[in-house]
Amino acid sequence: MTEPDDHFAAGGVELAPGVRVPESALRWQFARSSGPGGQNVNKVNTKAELWLPLNSLALSDRVMGRLRGLAGRRLTSDGEIHVSADTERTQEANRAAVLERLRDLLVQAIHEPKPRRKTKPTRASKQRRLESKRRRSQVKARRRGQE
Repeated sequence: MTEPDDHFAAGGVELAPGVRVPESALRWQFARSSGPGGQNVNKVNTKAELWLPLNSLALSDRVMGRLRGLAGRRLTSDGEIHVSADTERTQEANRAAVLERLRDLLVQAIHEPKPRRKTKPTRASKQRRLESKRRRSQVKARRRGQE
């Protein structure tokens, strides 16, 4: 039961299908939230923030490039992805929300976009377009009547 790399041991956290990081790579911080919770927000640290270094992810260069583009301003100058949530009333729910947001980001980056193929309109489609323009022109011309 030996893994080829201890980095992906069973004790790690699965962030997305096939993407595991060790628990130690995740840096959590909790703070007072501005979200829902009534007077509770003034005394309980429910906001969850997560920093994940990009170098802890074993992803291909193409996926890493897409991830950097998708992360946008969530990417810090230190090369970490920063995700936070204060939408829920409890710390546990906000922690789950942060992990879900990170998972969505990774799944989106892993997905290889289908390359666009240039196509030309067919001769028949060009003829249909011109015929509909001609018909519309005739309708408007008949409305003008004889002057």
